Amino acid sequence: MSAIDTTLHPGHDDHGAHTAHPPKGILRWLTTTNHKDIGTMYLWFSFVMFLVGGAMSLVLRAELMQPGIQFVTPEFYNQMLTLHALIMVFGAIMPAFVGFANWMLPMMVGASDMAFGRMNNWSFWLLPPAAILLTSSLLMPGGAAGTGWTLYPPLSVQMGIGMDMAIFAIHILGMSSIMGSINIITTILNMRTPGMSLMKMPMFCWTWLVTAFLLIASMPILAAAVTMLLTDRHFGTSFFSAAGGGDPVLFQHIFWFFGHPEVYIIALPAFGVVSHVIPAFSRKPLFGYTSMVYAIVAIGLMSFLVWAHHMYVTGIPLTGQLYFMYATLLIAVPTGVKVFNWVTTMWRGSLSFETPMLFALGFLFLFTIGGLTGLVLAITAVDIQLQDTYYVVAHFHYVMVAGALFSAYAGLYYWLPKWTGHMYSETLGQWHFWLSLVFFNIAFFPQHFLGLAGMPRRIPDYAQQFTEFNMVSSIGAFGFGISQLLVLVVVFKTIRSGEKAAAKPWEGAEGLEWSVPSPAPYHTFADPPPFDTSRIHG
Repeated sequence: MSAIDTTLHPGHDDHGAHTAHPPKGILRWLTTTNHKDIGTMYLWFSFVMFLVGGAMSLVLRAELMQPGIQFVTPEFYNQMLTLHALIMVFGAIMPAFVGFANWMLPMMVGASDMAFGRMNNWSFWLLPPAAILLTSSLLMPGGAAGTGWTLYPPLSVQMGIGMDMAIFAIHILGMSSIMGSINIITTILNMRTPGMSLMKMPMFCWTWLVTAFLLIASMPILAAAVTMLLTDRHFGTSFFSAAGGGDPVLFQHIFWFFGHPEVYIIALPAFGVVSHVIPAFSRKPLFGYTSMVYAIVAIGLMSFLVWAHHMYVTGIPLTGQLYFMYATLLIAVPTGVKVFNWVTTMWRGSLSFETPMLFALGFLFLFTIGGLTGLVLAITAVDIQLQDTYYVVAHFHYVMVAGALFSAYAGLYYWLPKWTGHMYSETLGQWHFWLSLVFFNIAFFPQHFLGLAGMPRRIPDYAQQFTEFNMVSSIGAFGFGISQLLVLVVVFKTIRSGEKAAAKPWEGAEGLEWSVPSPAPYHTFADPPPFDTSRIHG
């Protein structure tokens, strides 16, 4: 029987994936093909990397507390900044949502497991070596890459061996993403329970289906860019070297052709999570399911058409500037459709404000602010003034931290009873939310004003007039970072001593995942579960 057969036929024992009880010890985690085990490992890995990347950001904020060089050299500052960004994007946010996908997608579509069990195992176990490669580059002669996460030449051509380690780490992380995406697409398209048509799928499945296609289309582009960088560094090519007839701006085009879809690779699964949490705590079906699906697909397609709005100051022609400005403004339409759908779902609903709903509302509020500041940056004349200032830093942290992290926390608190079989502490969860919300805004809102006043990003020192706002921002960043440790307390407390959770702990929750006991059994569906075709699960 082939590898795919063993995955699709639940009676067969494939490294313990389809037995009633998991094997014991370290071998369980090394060899498992069970989607719940792999999802759990993704989530723990992402949280560890979140703490590492967060610690690096606190080094940056400590340095920026006062003008002048305080704690680290400018070179080390740039290395911390680069690793912070790469670890947060590729090591924390993306694996977290892949963890959610592994845990929830088979249960949502009524599948026995992910389509390719061994490939699923491999896609996770590529991550730790890549993370070690990336972080240990700090110990190399010359230190880690210090280029910013965009890795722009000519600087990236001139850096030491730490740059090569970053390039190989990106390659390995990209392989993991592509394998995970193939698995997700196959599972969603081929393994849905009978009666669940595409337009009756849960919204999280839709967002991940589009995200997986974006990953498969965009990750090879980044791989091409960093491979060309590698050959420029070691094999005498001149793709990006002006001295040899190349063009550094070519790298920017290739990088941002990956980089803008990457924003939606992070945002779309977040939209999916929120599209489950808001209806559950509004006790109403999701408003405008069909329009949401079309909006998700439209965002996926349009994300490849707006890349050069990151490049207004590189000298692109006026007609190019106009096109990218209008295209960027246009992509706000499907995003706005989603925001209105979520708000309308809540309208006249029977709302309750447990921790998952609070994080979903925090996401909605902060992501909308981030979206509006993005529209400001879409206007060419404005962006030319604000390019590479702290206004841009504030904008993308409102989109990334509020968009990705707050929605991930909403999903964590929403599904934690299903994963552990215990209810979390509502008091601790609410403390976590309010501390995160307040400190996040203290940290990042002042950065809008720093940017408007002209403070450039990626610098360890600054002029005297920026001192007060930087001090406020640093205090907020430390408060935000420390308050994230509450999550560890919540999760461990839930696993060890939480109140027993019902199969469906949330009154308004809908979907096949709530039809199984809590905690979800090691092997969920031996046979495809019955699906109520009269109801669209949103």
